[in-house]
Amino acid sequence: MGESPLNHTRILAVDDEPDVLETVREQLQEFDGLILDTATDYQTAYHLIRSWTYDLVILDIMGVRGFDLLNASVSLGFPTVMLTAHALSPEALKKSIEMGARAYVPKEKLGEIAPFLEDVLTLSHKPGWQRLFKRLGTFFDGAFGSEWQKDQKSFWEEVTSGNYEPKPLYFKK
Repeated sequence: MGESPLNHTRILAVDDEPDVLETVREQLQEFDGLILDTATDYQTAYHLIRSWTYDLVILDIMGVRGFDLLNASVSLGFPTVMLTAHALSPEALKKSIEMGARAYVPKEKLGEIAPFLEDVLTLSHKPGWQRLFKRLGTFFDGAFGSEWQKDQKSFWEEVTSGNYEPKPLYFKK
């Protein structure tokens, strides 16, 4: 594969469904020097997050305590992508954004994951979310209904315009 920000990176993918991890592996196999670590459970994933430095972490929300892993990953400074099918909801999307995820990709888009990951590696937080909403806005409208942003309009306008600034998370010791 040609020049890509995914070349020569180390990525962790966590999902309790081995076929999802295999699809991720297939989507990333063409990138030069890319190392993909995988985990199918919370304990293994947490150990890997604490043991290695990752250029990118991909987390399923359900089945592996994805939000707990997101907290650990973000606290270590790893750009993190949330991947979901069952937790595909405005609430999970908002929580992912607020907790510092850099992208939220429906599993239906797994076959197209590489461009989302490249954006996370090349764009900062704010323009990254803006680009994601340009790519997936109509998908979210179809999945959530056309008025899904209505209840928290100012939050969603801030995110989609590229002006949302995540607040620092405070961790319990």
